[in-house]
Amino acid sequence: MLHVSNLTKRYGLLTALSEVSFSIRPGEVLGLIGPNGSGKTTLFECLGGVLPADGGAIAENGRPLTAAERKARVFYLPDAIAPWPAQTVGWALDFITGFFGDRRSTTNDQRPTTTAVVRQLDLEPLLDSPIGTLSKGQRKRALLGIGLLTPQPILLADEPFDGLDLRQTREVAQTLRAHAAGGRTMFLSIHQINDAARVCDRFVLLSGGRVCGEGTLDELSRKAGQTREGDQPERGDLEDVFLALT
Repeated sequence: MLHVSNLTKRYGLLTALSEVSFSIRPGEVLGLIGPNGSGKTTLFECLGGVLPADGGAIAENGRPLTAAERKARVFYLPDAIAPWPAQTVGWALDFITGFFGDRRSTTNDQRPTTTAVVRQLDLEPLLDSPIGTLSKGQRKRALLGIGLLTPQPILLADEPFDGLDLRQTREVAQTLRAHAAGGRTMFLSIHQINDAARVCDRFVLLSGGRVCGEGTLDELSRKAGQTREGDQPERGDLEDVFLALT
């Protein structure tokens, strides 16, 4: 288990993250939920090592991680980027596999093959297309393919459903859940609460740079005072729970 404790990030007088604390469990789909400007991207950039935090710690089973150890455990997939725009999708997928090394010769390695990821994300028609020519939704699926081929056990994906239509969103959600069932942890920053309710096991609610709730929908609903102990809330209630807790 990874535990983030009191993570703080400031930009001059502005505090973007204020003592943010939560846990990340192995093999779960964890949703980071919050409105625009709540600090979701800043949190991911700090966890991914893109930005230095001004305070706090990231620990594994109670032991603080070094920068190198965190890099080996977490891969951050930003939103709205187009890496290697002149290169094809197929080239990018092959590059990622080669860059991190093909470790599938060991029987314990659970990394997916490129063929499996291409099939799961319907990337076959895009393999010969330069990344810079892709539409928003096509680029999103290509980037997710890159992320799924990385070896780090925790994948941070910023807005993984942005640009996808309803059918593609459901198919991508099923793919992410399948990879989580295989043991990889998916930490997803999601703006659309209904998408989060369909795919995530637990949630971290972020508002104004602070965590205002963490847990399953049942746990958050009880915290919000919307259900009695033992009741099973509808998954569609996540929006009401978020509003009640923020």
